[in-house]
Amino acid sequence: MRIPVSLVPMNWVEAPSNHRPKARVTASRLLISKQTIPHYYLTVDTCVDKLLDLRSQLNSLLEASGGKRISVNDLVIKAAALALRKVPQCNSSWTDDYIRQYNNVNINVAVQTENGLYVPVIRNADKKGLSSISSEVKQLAQKAKENSLKPEDYEGGTFTVSNLGGPFGIKQFCAIINPPQSGILAVGSAEKRVIPSSGPEQFQFASFMSVTLSCDHRVIDGAIGAEWLKAFKGYIENPESMLL
Repeated sequence: MRIPVSLVPMNWVEAPSNHRPKARVTASRLLISKQTIPHYYLTVDTCVDKLLDLRSQLNSLLEASGGKRISVNDLVIKAAALALRKVPQCNSSWTDDYIRQYNNVNINVAVQTENGLYVPVIRNADKKGLSSISSEVKQLAQKAKENSLKPEDYEGGTFTVSNLGGPFGIKQFCAIINPPQSGILAVGSAEKRVIPSSGPEQFQFASFMSVTLSCDHRVIDGAIGAEWLKAFKGYIENPESMLL
């Protein structure tokens, strides 16, 4: 005997998506991105020992003067912005008639909240100091959590940074490009690794962080993407150069 569907016990709960309009908008944009943008991915490991040492020194100075601490993600944002200035082809958008290369470096920063994913923007991040970037990120993240972001808080970005390493311990992932941008950097967690030393049977430890650049192949070809990652890796592994 066939049991009517209405009598079959249901082992799920259906939550209407219309009560989360932000989630619907995000889902629509991501679907369009994956359907229309030819993604490809480049991954590198970056040694962050010097970066962590510099962060510790800067935070000691900031705490002594009553300032707020700088996060690893603040340093990543600064490094990404400087790399975009060095390789401006990655600071661009595709249109059917031309490729638009931006003069300003505006970094969207992915922030996960109970209301969904938000990407507030740090404008002219290449020209700002680490303290300014840190302060803006904290302010915008708080506004995102309060669902009080205004259009000017998230519109006009030219590149996006998404970090699932620090908050969630994700080692490596591939992010979906935020249109109309042509690149997004996915940042994994830092981990200690054993590496060979100078002599036989000699080893030392170092901390490495994996990052993956998602590229729109119409705008950023493999060589340009690799050049950008090389520049980014250079800033991360020699962080003093970001302060010059």
